[in-house]
Amino acid sequence: MIPVAQIAVAFVALLHIYILVLEMFLWEKPAGMRAFGLTKEFAAASKVLAANQGLYNGFLAAGLLWGLKDGDTRVQMFFLGCVLIAGVFGAITASSKILWVQAVPATVALVLVGMV
Repeated sequence: MIPVAQIAVAFVALLHIYILVLEMFLWEKPAGMRAFGLTKEFAAASKVLAANQGLYNGFLAAGLLWGLKDGDTRVQMFFLGCVLIAGVFGAITASSKILWVQAVPATVALVLVGMV
């Protein structure tokens, strides 16, 4: 069960690195605008906020990778919990899509890590 849990945690970490790239570097590019359903005007007006948000996603990924590197399930569970809460909050306040993209994978990984 441990390898499955580690793969799930790594997947969530990689997902958040991808989100970091989208929000920090591709926000005004076609890939970023398509991913978030943005207009050019909105992307331009919100790029600083998006970069800040991307940085936070990077911190979540770093915490998950730290937990994986050290094999510390408490660190993994803490950061997965943060991802889960952020995903639920984002689903409530921004888009229900965030629930499926962020909160569900975090929940699956959290359950798997909890079973270790």
